[in-house]
Amino acid sequence: MNPDSDVAATTSGSARADDDRVRIFDTTLRDGEQAPGFSMDRRTKLRIAQALEALGVDVLEAGFPQASPDDFAAVAEIARTLKTTTVCALARCQNGDIDSAARALEQARHARIHVFLSTSPLHREHKLGMSKTQVVDAAVAAVERARGLCHEVEFSAEDALRTEPAFLAEVFSAVVAAGATTLNAPDTVGYTTPAEIVELFSYLRRHVRDAHKVIFSSHCHDDLGMAVANSLAAVSAGARQVECTINGIGERAGNAALEEVVMALKVRAPHFGVDTRIDTRRLYPTSRLLTQLTGQAVPRNKAIVGDNAFAHESGIHQHGMLKHRGTYEIMRPQDVGIAETRLVLGKHSGRAALRQRLETLGHTPDDAALDAIFGRFKTLADKKREVHDEDLEAIALGLDPDAAGPWRLVQLNTSTHLGGSASASVKLRHDDGREVGEAAIGDGPVDAVLRAIERATGSDLQLTDFQVRAVSEGGDAQGQAQLTARHAAREWRGHGVSTDIVEATALAALAIVNRIERQMPATPPVAVANL
Repeated sequence: MNPDSDVAATTSGSARADDDRVRIFDTTLRDGEQAPGFSMDRRTKLRIAQALEALGVDVLEAGFPQASPDDFAAVAEIARTLKTTTVCALARCQNGDIDSAARALEQARHARIHVFLSTSPLHREHKLGMSKTQVVDAAVAAVERARGLCHEVEFSAEDALRTEPAFLAEVFSAVVAAGATTLNAPDTVGYTTPAEIVELFSYLRRHVRDAHKVIFSSHCHDDLGMAVANSLAAVSAGARQVECTINGIGERAGNAALEEVVMALKVRAPHFGVDTRIDTRRLYPTSRLLTQLTGQAVPRNKAIVGDNAFAHESGIHQHGMLKHRGTYEIMRPQDVGIAETRLVLGKHSGRAALRQRLETLGHTPDDAALDAIFGRFKTLADKKREVHDEDLEAIALGLDPDAAGPWRLVQLNTSTHLGGSASASVKLRHDDGREVGEAAIGDGPVDAVLRAIERATGSDLQLTDFQVRAVSEGGDAQGQAQLTARHAAREWRGHGVSTDIVEATALAALAIVNRIERQMPATPPVAVANL
Protein backbone atom coordinates (compact mmCIF):
# COMPACT_ATOMS: atom_id res chain seq x y z
CA MET A 1 0.00 0.00 0.00
CA ASN A 2 1.57 3.24 -1.17
CA PRO A 3 0.25 6.44 0.47
CA ASP A 4 1.30 8.42 -2.61
CA SER A 5 -0.23 6.06 -5.18
CA ASP A 6 -1.65 7.89 -8.22
CA VAL A 7 -3.97 4.95 -8.83
CA ALA A 8 -5.57 5.30 -5.43
CA ALA A 9 -6.10 9.00 -6.03
CA THR A 10 -8.59 8.31 -8.79
CA THR A 11 -11.17 7.10 -6.26
CA SER A 12 -10.78 9.78 -3.61
CA GLY A 13 -10.66 13.57 -3.65
CA SER A 14 -9.96 13.94 -7.36
CA ALA A 15 -13.19 12.06 -8.09
CA ARG A 16 -15.20 15.16 -7.15
CA ALA A 17 -15.39 16.02 -10.86
CA ASP A 18 -17.52 12.90 -11.33
CA ASP A 19 -20.41 14.54 -9.50
CA ASP A 20 -23.19 12.56 -11.19
CA ARG A 21 -22.07 9.26 -9.63
CA VAL A 22 -22.79 8.01 -6.13
CA ARG A 23 -20.10 5.78 -4.65
CA ILE A 24 -21.44 2.68 -2.93
CA PHE A 25 -19.58 1.95 0.30
CA ASP A 26 -20.53 -1.53 1.49
CA THR A 27 -20.13 -2.31 5.18
CA THR A 28 -21.79 -5.75 5.23
CA LEU A 29 -18.59 -7.33 6.56
CA ARG A 30 -18.09 -4.74 9.32
CA ASP A 31 -21.26 -3.01 10.52
CA GLY A 32 -23.44 -5.78 9.09
CA GLU A 33 -21.51 -8.54 10.82
CA GLN A 34 -21.93 -6.78 14.18
CA ALA A 35 -25.64 -7.70 14.17
CA PRO A 36 -26.53 -10.75 16.30
CA GLY A 37 -26.73 -13.87 14.16
CA PHE A 38 -24.52 -12.57 11.35
CA SER A 39 -21.03 -13.39 12.61
CA MET A 40 -18.91 -14.78 9.77
CA ASP A 41 -15.67 -16.73 9.57
CA ARG A 42 -12.77 -15.74 7.33
CA ARG A 43 -13.72 -17.98 4.41
CA THR A 44 -17.31 -16.67 4.43
CA LYS A 45 -16.09 -13.07 4.48
CA LEU A 46 -13.83 -13.67 1.50
CA ARG A 47 -16.63 -15.24 -0.56
CA ILE A 48 -18.94 -12.33 0.18
CA ALA A 49 -16.16 -9.82 -0.54
CA GLN A 50 -15.57 -11.37 -3.96
CA ALA A 51 -19.30 -11.27 -4.70
CA LEU A 52 -19.43 -7.60 -3.67
CA GLU A 53 -16.53 -6.79 -5.97
CA ALA A 54 -18.36 -8.53 -8.84
CA LEU A 55 -21.46 -6.53 -7.88
CA GLY A 56 -19.44 -3.36 -8.43
CA VAL A 57 -19.22 -1.73 -5.00
CA ASP A 58 -16.72 1.13 -4.96
CA VAL A 59 -15.50 0.67 -1.38
CA LEU A 60 -15.73 -2.44 0.78
CA GLU A 61 -15.28 -2.04 4.52
CA ALA A 62 -13.68 -5.39 5.28
CA GLY A 63 -13.55 -5.12 9.05
CA PHE A 64 -12.00 -3.66 12.19
CA PRO A 65 -8.43 -5.09 12.30
CA GLN A 66 -7.73 -4.06 15.89
CA ALA A 67 -10.85 -5.87 17.15
CA SER A 68 -9.30 -9.36 16.99
CA PRO A 69 -6.55 -11.36 15.27
CA ASP A 70 -9.18 -13.09 13.13
CA ASP A 71 -10.64 -9.77 11.99
CA PHE A 72 -7.13 -8.57 11.12
CA ALA A 73 -6.47 -11.75 9.12
CA ALA A 74 -9.79 -11.44 7.27
CA VAL A 75 -9.11 -7.83 6.27
CA ALA A 76 -5.59 -8.74 5.14
CA GLU A 77 -6.81 -11.68 3.03
CA ILE A 78 -9.53 -9.59 1.39
CA ALA A 79 -6.98 -6.82 0.74
CA ARG A 80 -4.68 -9.31 -0.99
CA THR A 81 -7.50 -10.76 -3.09
CA LEU A 82 -9.62 -7.91 -4.43
CA LYS A 83 -8.48 -6.22 -7.63
CA THR A 84 -10.78 -3.31 -8.43
CA THR A 85 -12.72 -2.45 -5.28
CA THR A 86 -11.13 -0.21 -2.64
CA VAL A 87 -10.64 -2.18 0.58
CA CYS A 88 -11.33 -0.18 3.73
CA ALA A 89 -10.37 -0.89 7.35
CA LEU A 90 -12.01 0.77 10.36
CA ALA A 91 -10.01 2.37 13.18
CA ARG A 92 -10.73 4.45 16.24
CA CYS A 93 -8.78 7.69 16.54
CA GLN A 94 -6.03 5.80 18.34
CA ASN A 95 -2.51 5.11 17.10
CA GLY A 96 -2.73 1.36 17.68
CA ASP A 97 -5.95 1.05 15.69
CA ILE A 98 -4.61 3.13 12.79
CA ASP A 99 -1.32 1.24 12.60
CA SER A 100 -3.15 -2.10 12.72
CA ALA A 101 -5.45 -1.00 9.88
CA ALA A 102 -2.45 0.07 7.79
CA ARG A 103 -0.69 -3.28 8.30
CA ALA A 104 -3.83 -5.21 7.33
CA LEU A 105 -4.12 -3.16 4.13
CA GLU A 106 -0.45 -3.42 3.11
CA GLN A 107 -1.10 -5.65 0.09
CA ALA A 108 -4.27 -3.92 -1.13
CA ARG A 109 -4.27 -2.53 -4.66
CA HIS A 110 -6.63 0.24 -3.51
CA ALA A 111 -6.86 0.99 0.21
CA ARG A 112 -8.64 3.31 2.63
CA ILE A 113 -8.33 3.83 6.38
CA HIS A 114 -11.61 4.86 8.02
CA VAL A 115 -11.17 6.65 11.34
CA PHE A 116 -14.07 7.65 13.56
CA LEU A 117 -14.71 9.69 16.69
CA SER A 118 -17.90 10.74 18.48
CA THR A 119 -18.84 14.42 18.21
CA SER A 120 -22.33 14.82 19.75
CA PRO A 121 -22.76 16.50 23.16
CA LEU A 122 -24.20 13.28 24.58
CA HIS A 123 -21.20 11.21 23.46
CA ARG A 124 -18.65 13.87 24.37
CA GLU A 125 -19.92 13.97 27.96
CA HIS A 126 -20.94 10.39 28.68
CA LYS A 127 -18.80 8.28 26.33
CA LEU A 128 -15.58 10.20 25.77
CA GLY A 129 -15.35 12.67 28.65
CA MET A 130 -13.73 15.11 26.22
CA SER A 131 -14.18 18.79 25.44
CA LYS A 132 -14.81 20.15 21.96
CA THR A 133 -11.16 21.18 21.65
CA GLN A 134 -9.98 17.73 22.65
CA VAL A 135 -12.29 16.12 20.08
CA VAL A 136 -10.96 18.34 17.28
CA ASP A 137 -7.35 17.71 18.31
CA ALA A 138 -7.84 13.92 18.47
CA ALA A 139 -9.58 13.84 15.09
CA VAL A 140 -6.85 15.88 13.41
CA ALA A 141 -4.04 13.79 14.92
CA ALA A 142 -5.71 10.56 13.78
CA VAL A 143 -6.30 11.76 10.23
CA GLU A 144 -2.72 13.03 9.93
CA ARG A 145 -1.35 9.68 11.11
CA ALA A 146 -3.64 7.71 8.77
CA ARG A 147 -2.83 10.03 5.85
CA GLY A 148 0.83 9.26 6.33
CA LEU A 149 0.07 5.56 5.90
CA CYS A 150 -2.66 5.52 3.26
CA HIS A 151 -3.65 7.82 0.40
CA GLU A 152 -7.39 7.60 1.15
CA VAL A 153 -8.62 8.55 4.59
CA GLU A 154 -12.25 8.74 5.60
CA PHE A 155 -13.31 10.49 8.77
CA SER A 156 -16.63 9.68 10.46
CA ALA A 157 -18.17 11.87 13.13
CA GLU A 158 -20.04 9.29 15.17
CA ASP A 159 -23.54 10.46 16.14
CA ALA A 160 -23.16 13.35 13.68
CA LEU A 161 -26.90 13.92 13.33
CA ARG A 162 -27.15 14.82 17.03
CA THR A 163 -24.08 17.06 16.88
CA GLU A 164 -24.31 20.86 16.79
CA PRO A 165 -24.05 21.73 13.06
CA ALA A 166 -21.52 24.51 13.65
CA PHE A 167 -19.25 22.22 15.68
CA LEU A 168 -19.60 19.43 13.13
CA ALA A 169 -18.53 21.86 10.39
CA GLU A 170 -15.57 22.88 12.56
CA VAL A 171 -14.44 19.28 13.04
CA PHE A 172 -14.87 18.49 9.33
CA SER A 173 -12.94 21.60 8.27
CA ALA A 174 -10.07 20.61 10.56
CA VAL A 175 -9.83 17.02 9.27
CA VAL A 176 -10.00 18.16 5.64
CA ALA A 177 -6.97 20.37 6.33
CA ALA A 178 -5.30 17.32 7.92
CA GLY A 179 -5.80 15.23 4.78
CA ALA A 180 -9.21 13.53 4.96
CA THR A 181 -10.61 12.70 1.52
CA THR A 182 -14.12 11.57 2.57
CA LEU A 183 -16.33 13.05 5.29
CA ASN A 184 -19.02 10.81 6.74
CA ALA A 185 -21.93 12.22 8.75
CA PRO A 186 -23.62 9.10 10.14
CA ASP A 187 -27.07 8.85 11.68
CA THR A 188 -25.61 6.39 14.16
CA VAL A 189 -28.82 5.73 16.08
CA GLY A 190 -31.38 6.11 13.27
CA TYR A 191 -32.85 9.24 14.82
CA THR A 192 -33.12 11.76 12.00
CA THR A 193 -35.68 12.41 9.24
CA PRO A 194 -35.19 13.09 5.53
CA ALA A 195 -35.93 16.82 5.89
CA GLU A 196 -33.39 17.16 8.70
CA ILE A 197 -30.68 15.29 6.84
CA VAL A 198 -31.16 17.48 3.76
CA GLU A 199 -30.78 20.55 5.96
CA LEU A 200 -27.61 19.25 7.62
CA PHE A 201 -25.82 18.14 4.43
CA SER A 202 -26.70 21.41 2.72
CA TYR A 203 -25.30 23.29 5.73
CA LEU A 204 -22.09 21.25 5.76
CA ARG A 205 -21.44 21.77 2.07
CA ARG A 206 -21.76 25.53 2.61
CA HIS A 207 -19.74 25.82 5.82
CA VAL A 208 -16.98 23.18 5.69
CA ARG A 209 -13.78 24.78 4.38
CA ASP A 210 -12.61 23.26 1.07
CA ALA A 211 -15.78 21.19 0.87
CA HIS A 212 -15.33 20.97 -2.90
CA LYS A 213 -12.19 18.86 -2.40
CA VAL A 214 -13.87 15.98 -0.57
CA ILE A 215 -16.69 13.48 -0.88
CA PHE A 216 -19.55 13.77 1.60
CA SER A 217 -20.91 10.42 2.79
CA SER A 218 -24.12 9.23 4.41
CA HIS A 219 -24.37 6.29 6.82
CA CYS A 220 -27.91 5.72 8.13
CA HIS A 221 -29.39 3.23 10.56
CA ASP A 222 -32.96 1.98 10.43
CA ASP A 223 -34.18 2.35 14.02
CA LEU A 224 -37.18 4.39 12.87
CA GLY A 225 -37.45 2.66 9.49
CA MET A 226 -36.00 5.60 7.54
CA ALA A 227 -32.44 4.49 6.71
CA VAL A 228 -33.00 4.27 2.95
CA ALA A 229 -35.16 7.41 2.82
CA ASN A 230 -32.53 9.33 4.79
CA SER A 231 -29.72 8.05 2.56
CA LEU A 232 -31.58 9.17 -0.55
CA ALA A 233 -32.28 12.53 1.07
CA ALA A 234 -28.56 12.94 1.71
CA VAL A 235 -27.87 12.20 -1.95
CA SER A 236 -30.37 14.86 -2.99
CA ALA A 237 -28.46 17.29 -0.73
CA GLY A 238 -25.10 16.51 -2.32
CA ALA A 239 -23.77 13.37 -0.64
CA ARG A 240 -21.86 11.34 -3.20
CA GLN A 241 -21.16 8.26 -1.11
CA VAL A 242 -23.76 6.07 0.60
CA GLU A 243 -22.73 3.52 3.23
CA CYS A 244 -25.02 0.51 3.24
CA THR A 245 -25.24 -3.28 3.56
CA ILE A 246 -26.69 -6.18 1.61
CA ASN A 247 -30.23 -6.95 2.85
CA GLY A 248 -29.91 -3.98 5.23
CA ILE A 249 -28.21 -6.06 7.94
CA GLY A 250 -26.48 -4.23 10.77
CA GLU A 251 -26.60 -3.07 14.38
CA ARG A 252 -30.06 -3.14 16.02
CA ALA A 253 -32.65 -2.57 13.23
CA GLY A 254 -29.93 -2.56 10.58
CA ASN A 255 -28.37 -0.24 8.02
CA ALA A 256 -29.65 1.24 4.80
CA ALA A 257 -30.19 -1.67 2.39
CA LEU A 258 -27.78 -1.47 -0.55
CA GLU A 259 -30.22 -3.02 -3.01
CA GLU A 260 -32.95 -0.53 -2.11
CA VAL A 261 -30.70 2.53 -2.37
CA VAL A 262 -29.25 1.41 -5.69
CA MET A 263 -32.58 0.55 -7.30
CA ALA A 264 -34.19 3.76 -6.05
CA LEU A 265 -31.42 5.74 -7.75
CA LYS A 266 -31.82 3.63 -10.90
CA VAL A 267 -35.62 3.60 -11.15
CA ARG A 268 -35.91 7.27 -10.19
CA ALA A 269 -32.84 8.40 -12.16
CA PRO A 270 -34.63 11.44 -13.70
CA HIS A 271 -35.46 12.62 -10.16
CA PHE A 272 -32.04 12.12 -8.54
CA GLY A 273 -29.88 12.75 -11.60
CA VAL A 274 -27.13 10.40 -10.41
CA ASP A 275 -26.00 6.84 -11.08
CA THR A 276 -23.91 4.08 -9.49
CA ARG A 277 -21.54 1.55 -11.01
CA ILE A 278 -23.45 -1.38 -9.50
CA ASP A 279 -24.35 -4.28 -11.80
CA THR A 280 -27.94 -4.49 -10.59
CA ARG A 281 -28.43 -7.92 -12.17
CA ARG A 282 -26.22 -9.28 -9.38
CA LEU A 283 -28.30 -7.86 -6.53
CA TYR A 284 -30.54 -10.89 -6.04
CA PRO A 285 -27.73 -13.49 -6.32
CA THR A 286 -25.60 -11.51 -3.85
CA SER A 287 -28.52 -11.23 -1.43
CA ARG A 288 -29.13 -14.97 -1.68
CA LEU A 289 -25.44 -15.74 -1.14
CA LEU A 290 -25.50 -13.78 2.11
CA THR A 291 -28.62 -15.59 3.33
CA GLN A 292 -27.11 -18.97 2.47
CA LEU A 293 -23.78 -18.28 4.18
CA THR A 294 -25.27 -16.74 7.34
CA GLY A 295 -28.45 -18.82 7.54
CA GLN A 296 -30.48 -15.63 8.02
CA ALA A 297 -33.31 -15.31 5.50
CA VAL A 298 -34.90 -12.06 4.36
CA PRO A 299 -38.63 -11.44 4.91
CA ARG A 300 -40.86 -12.45 2.00
CA ASN A 301 -42.04 -8.84 1.61
CA LYS A 302 -38.49 -7.39 1.59
CA ALA A 303 -38.16 -4.75 -1.14
CA ILE A 304 -36.16 -5.73 -4.26
CA VAL A 305 -34.96 -9.19 -3.13
CA GLY A 306 -37.82 -10.69 -1.07
CA ASP A 307 -39.79 -13.67 -2.40
CA ASN A 308 -42.84 -11.46 -2.87
CA ALA A 309 -41.05 -8.50 -4.47
CA PHE A 310 -42.08 -9.66 -7.95
CA ALA A 311 -44.98 -11.96 -7.04
CA HIS A 312 -48.67 -11.21 -7.49
CA GLU A 313 -51.63 -13.14 -6.08
CA SER A 314 -54.50 -10.65 -6.28
CA GLY A 315 -56.72 -11.34 -9.28
CA ILE A 316 -56.95 -7.63 -10.08
CA HIS A 317 -53.17 -7.26 -10.07
CA GLN A 318 -52.63 -10.45 -12.04
CA HIS A 319 -55.10 -9.37 -14.69
CA GLY A 320 -53.31 -6.03 -15.00
CA MET A 321 -49.90 -7.70 -15.20
CA LEU A 322 -51.09 -9.98 -18.00
CA LYS A 323 -52.24 -6.91 -19.93
CA HIS A 324 -49.14 -4.76 -19.31
CA ARG A 325 -46.29 -5.33 -16.87
CA GLY A 326 -46.08 -1.65 -16.01
CA THR A 327 -49.51 -1.66 -14.39
CA TYR A 328 -48.13 -3.06 -11.14
CA GLU A 329 -44.33 -3.28 -11.51
CA ILE A 330 -41.98 -0.28 -11.63
CA MET A 331 -38.93 -2.37 -12.53
CA ARG A 332 -38.26 -5.65 -14.26
CA PRO A 333 -37.29 -8.64 -12.10
CA GLN A 334 -34.48 -9.34 -14.57
CA ASP A 335 -32.94 -5.96 -13.66
CA VAL A 336 -32.12 -7.26 -10.17
CA GLY A 337 -31.23 -10.81 -11.20
CA ILE A 338 -34.60 -12.54 -10.74
CA ALA A 339 -35.63 -14.73 -13.66
CA GLU A 340 -39.26 -13.69 -13.97
CA THR A 341 -42.35 -12.29 -12.32
CA ARG A 342 -44.39 -14.90 -10.43
CA LEU A 343 -48.14 -14.96 -10.59
CA VAL A 344 -48.79 -16.82 -7.36
CA LEU A 345 -51.99 -18.81 -7.49
CA GLY A 346 -53.99 -18.62 -4.27
CA LYS A 347 -57.44 -17.77 -3.03
CA HIS A 348 -57.17 -14.19 -4.32
CA SER A 349 -56.33 -15.19 -7.90
CA GLY A 350 -58.72 -14.93 -10.83
CA ARG A 351 -59.52 -16.77 -14.06
CA ALA A 352 -57.05 -14.84 -16.21
CA ALA A 353 -54.04 -15.90 -14.16
CA LEU A 354 -55.35 -19.48 -13.88
CA ARG A 355 -55.80 -19.76 -17.65
CA GLN A 356 -52.33 -18.32 -18.28
CA ARG A 357 -50.70 -20.78 -15.86
CA LEU A 358 -52.61 -23.75 -17.30
CA GLU A 359 -51.48 -22.80 -20.80
CA THR A 360 -47.89 -22.64 -19.57
CA LEU A 361 -48.34 -26.17 -18.24
CA GLY A 362 -49.69 -27.36 -21.59
CA HIS A 363 -53.45 -27.28 -20.88
CA THR A 364 -55.87 -25.24 -23.04
CA PRO A 365 -59.36 -25.78 -21.57
CA ASP A 366 -62.38 -24.19 -23.24
CA ASP A 367 -64.53 -21.76 -21.28
CA ALA A 368 -66.83 -24.43 -19.86
CA ALA A 369 -63.90 -26.62 -18.75
CA LEU A 370 -62.13 -23.56 -17.29
CA ASP A 371 -65.21 -22.77 -15.21
CA ALA A 372 -65.17 -26.27 -13.74
CA ILE A 373 -61.40 -26.15 -13.12
CA PHE A 374 -61.72 -22.68 -11.57
CA GLY A 375 -64.34 -23.92 -9.10
CA ARG A 376 -62.13 -26.81 -7.96
CA PHE A 377 -59.13 -24.48 -7.86
CA LYS A 378 -60.92 -22.04 -5.52
CA THR A 379 -61.97 -24.88 -3.23
CA LEU A 380 -58.37 -26.08 -3.01
CA ALA A 381 -57.01 -22.54 -2.62
CA ASP A 382 -59.16 -22.04 0.49
CA LYS A 383 -57.30 -24.97 2.07
CA LYS A 384 -53.74 -24.22 0.91
CA ARG A 385 -51.52 -21.14 1.26
CA GLU A 386 -50.34 -21.54 -2.34
CA VAL A 387 -51.54 -23.79 -5.16
CA HIS A 388 -48.60 -25.42 -6.94
CA ASP A 389 -48.21 -26.58 -10.54
CA GLU A 390 -48.74 -30.22 -9.67
CA ASP A 391 -52.04 -29.29 -7.97
CA LEU A 392 -53.23 -27.50 -11.11
CA GLU A 393 -52.28 -30.38 -13.36
CA ALA A 394 -54.15 -32.82 -11.16
CA ILE A 395 -57.26 -30.62 -11.31
CA ALA A 396 -56.92 -30.14 -15.08
CA LEU A 397 -56.62 -33.89 -15.60
CA GLY A 398 -59.65 -34.55 -13.41
CA LEU A 399 -57.59 -36.08 -10.63
CA ASP A 400 -57.70 -35.52 -6.88
CA PRO A 401 -55.07 -32.82 -6.21
CA ASP A 402 -54.44 -34.31 -2.76
CA ALA A 403 -53.47 -37.63 -4.35
CA ALA A 404 -49.70 -38.00 -4.48
CA GLY A 405 -49.57 -40.75 -7.12
CA PRO A 406 -49.00 -42.60 -9.20
CA TRP A 407 -45.65 -43.04 -7.38
CA ARG A 408 -45.47 -42.91 -3.58
CA LEU A 409 -42.50 -43.05 -1.25
CA VAL A 410 -42.64 -46.10 1.02
CA GLN A 411 -39.13 -46.24 2.43
CA LEU A 412 -36.02 -44.04 2.37
CA ASN A 413 -32.55 -44.66 3.79
CA THR A 414 -29.45 -42.50 3.36
CA SER A 415 -25.89 -42.73 4.56
CA THR A 416 -23.24 -40.01 4.39
CA HIS A 417 -19.54 -40.80 4.55
CA LEU A 418 -17.30 -38.04 5.92
CA GLY A 419 -14.89 -36.90 3.23
CA GLY A 420 -16.46 -39.20 0.64
CA SER A 421 -19.66 -39.98 -1.22
CA ALA A 422 -23.15 -40.65 0.08
CA SER A 423 -25.53 -43.52 -0.61
CA ALA A 424 -29.32 -43.78 -0.66
CA SER A 425 -31.91 -46.50 -1.09
CA VAL A 426 -35.60 -46.00 -1.82
CA LYS A 427 -38.69 -48.18 -2.03
CA LEU A 428 -41.55 -46.80 -4.15
CA ARG A 429 -45.07 -48.05 -4.75
CA HIS A 430 -46.99 -47.39 -7.97
CA ASP A 431 -50.77 -47.15 -8.26
CA ASP A 432 -50.68 -50.20 -10.58
CA GLY A 433 -49.44 -52.35 -7.67
CA ARG A 434 -45.71 -52.41 -8.42
CA GLU A 435 -43.20 -51.98 -5.63
CA VAL A 436 -39.76 -50.93 -6.80
CA GLY A 437 -36.55 -50.58 -4.83
CA GLU A 438 -33.30 -49.01 -5.96
CA ALA A 439 -30.05 -47.72 -4.47
CA ALA A 440 -27.50 -45.23 -5.72
CA ILE A 441 -24.32 -43.41 -4.78
CA GLY A 442 -23.99 -39.64 -5.18
CA ASP A 443 -21.89 -36.62 -4.26
CA GLY A 444 -24.16 -36.07 -1.25
CA PRO A 445 -27.38 -37.48 0.21
CA VAL A 446 -29.58 -35.29 -1.99
CA ASP A 447 -27.74 -36.32 -5.15
CA ALA A 448 -27.87 -40.00 -4.11
CA VAL A 449 -31.63 -39.85 -3.44
CA LEU A 450 -32.32 -38.24 -6.80
CA ARG A 451 -30.27 -40.88 -8.61
CA ALA A 452 -32.08 -43.70 -6.77
CA ILE A 453 -35.50 -42.26 -7.67
CA GLU A 454 -34.45 -41.89 -11.30
CA ARG A 455 -33.43 -45.55 -11.42
CA ALA A 456 -36.57 -46.76 -9.66
CA THR A 457 -38.97 -44.83 -11.91
CA GLY A 458 -37.01 -45.02 -15.16
CA SER A 459 -36.92 -41.24 -15.37
CA ASP A 460 -34.21 -38.97 -16.72
CA LEU A 461 -34.16 -35.68 -14.82
CA GLN A 462 -31.60 -32.95 -15.41
CA LEU A 463 -31.68 -30.88 -12.24
CA THR A 464 -31.44 -27.14 -13.00
CA ASP A 465 -32.42 -25.57 -9.66
CA PHE A 466 -32.63 -26.72 -6.05
CA GLN A 467 -33.82 -24.52 -3.19
CA VAL A 468 -34.44 -25.28 0.46
CA ARG A 469 -36.13 -23.03 3.03
CA ALA A 470 -37.74 -23.36 6.44
CA VAL A 471 -41.52 -23.03 6.55
CA SER A 472 -41.78 -23.12 10.35
CA GLU A 473 -39.55 -22.37 13.35
CA GLY A 474 -37.76 -24.35 16.01
CA GLY A 475 -35.59 -27.44 16.15
CA ASP A 476 -38.30 -29.52 14.51
CA ALA A 477 -38.96 -26.94 11.80
CA GLN A 478 -40.42 -28.15 8.53
CA GLY A 479 -38.26 -27.58 5.48
CA GLN A 480 -39.54 -27.13 1.94
CA ALA A 481 -37.50 -28.38 -0.98
CA GLN A 482 -38.22 -26.95 -4.43
CA LEU A 483 -36.73 -28.65 -7.46
CA THR A 484 -36.66 -27.63 -11.09
CA ALA A 485 -35.61 -30.28 -13.61
CA ARG A 486 -35.44 -30.54 -17.37
CA HIS A 487 -37.11 -33.48 -19.13
CA ALA A 488 -38.17 -33.83 -22.76
CA ALA A 489 -37.08 -30.24 -23.55
CA ARG A 490 -39.31 -28.79 -20.83
CA GLU A 491 -38.88 -27.39 -17.32
CA TRP A 492 -40.75 -29.25 -14.55
CA ARG A 493 -41.13 -28.12 -10.94
CA GLY A 494 -41.94 -30.00 -7.79
CA HIS A 495 -41.96 -29.34 -4.06
CA GLY A 496 -41.91 -31.42 -0.91
CA VAL A 497 -42.22 -30.61 2.79
CA SER A 498 -40.79 -32.57 5.71
CA THR A 499 -38.84 -32.09 8.93
CA ASP A 500 -36.14 -34.15 7.14
CA ILE A 501 -34.81 -32.09 4.24
CA VAL A 502 -33.59 -35.19 2.36
CA GLU A 503 -37.10 -36.64 2.55
CA ALA A 504 -38.50 -33.27 1.40
CA THR A 505 -36.16 -33.48 -1.59
CA ALA A 506 -37.32 -37.01 -2.39
CA LEU A 507 -40.96 -35.89 -2.26
CA ALA A 508 -40.18 -32.94 -4.56
CA ALA A 509 -38.48 -35.27 -7.05
CA LEU A 510 -41.44 -37.66 -6.95
CA ALA A 511 -43.80 -34.74 -7.57
CA ILE A 512 -41.90 -34.04 -10.79
CA VAL A 513 -41.85 -37.70 -11.82
CA ASN A 514 -45.59 -37.98 -11.15
CA ARG A 515 -46.36 -34.87 -13.18
CA ILE A 516 -44.35 -36.21 -16.10
CA GLU A 517 -46.05 -39.60 -15.96
CA ARG A 518 -49.54 -38.11 -15.67
CA GLN A 519 -48.96 -36.12 -18.84
CA MET A 520 -46.60 -38.53 -20.61
CA PRO A 521 -47.25 -42.09 -19.41
CA ALA A 522 -43.85 -43.62 -18.94
CA THR A 523 -42.63 -47.08 -19.94
CA PRO A 524 -41.97 -49.19 -16.84
CA PRO A 525 -38.29 -49.76 -16.06
CA VAL A 526 -36.79 -52.82 -17.72
CA ALA A 527 -35.04 -54.04 -14.60
CA VAL A 528 -36.20 -53.46 -11.06
CA ALA A 529 -35.32 -54.76 -7.66
CA ASN A 530 -38.43 -55.97 -5.87
CA LEU A 531 -38.25 -55.46 -2.14
